[in-house]
Amino acid sequence: MSFFQIWLNALIVIIAMMTFLWIISIFIKNVSIVDIFWGLGFVITAGFYFVRTDGNEARKIIITALAFIWGVRLSAYLAWRNIGKGEDFRYREFRRKYGENRYWWISYFQTFLLQGLLMWLISAPLLGAQFYSAEKAPGIIDFTGIILWITGFIFEAGGDFQMAGFRADPQNRGKVFDKGFWRYTRHPNYFGDSAVWWGFGIISISAGGYLPALGSLLMTALIIKVSGVALLEKSLSSGKPGYKEYVERTSAFLPWFPKKK
Repeated sequence: MSFFQIWLNALIVIIAMMTFLWIISIFIKNVSIVDIFWGLGFVITAGFYFVRTDGNEARKIIITALAFIWGVRLSAYLAWRNIGKGEDFRYREFRRKYGENRYWWISYFQTFLLQGLLMWLISAPLLGAQFYSAEKAPGIIDFTGIILWITGFIFEAGGDFQMAGFRADPQNRGKVFDKGFWRYTRHPNYFGDSAVWWGFGIISISAGGYLPALGSLLMTALIIKVSGVALLEKSLSSGKPGYKEYVERTSAFLPWFPKKK
């Protein structure tokens, strides 16, 4: 099968997964489960690519294992953080806007199919790394991608862990956290997520999958401009005491030393 045949088959699998998830969301009246599933969706997709491709076996194992670690960690963390706390405020607002009688089917197109389409597009480097260059063993470029993945994973998982510890202390309610990774970037988890996906992209390039690596670019664009940094900055800047000063001294995305007053 060609690259595009496998990729289109993956789209069918992803739509099936998202449709099943949507049906569950109707019964429990909670669209937030789509966020928890985001990481696991990539794990399943990477596994599908593993089964359907004939690329270099070592590279296939490497990128599938990295996708598994990243996806399971992310979904487990979001499940721990969100389960039992009701529907996310974004979806509650959509539910209020469209009405309970309409939102159940609007959510399928607005949230589940949209995220499924993005998952499919972004997953391209996971396929590129496994499809191309069966005879080409992993080399220095793959190693570079792995190092970048490790760096991103440390920032993402470490940032989440540090923030969770900060929020667990009631005395920190309403305060700005600027220690650990959060001292060098206002969004270590988003930077880490982007670095992880550029690690996947570099491994895809090493295999010969140049165009599929654009999935990493799409993930970064979404993180910075749409669902991540831009959305969170807008909500924090408007009402969190001390956040303005934090913005003035701390890099927004790429880690760097804080500015001196």
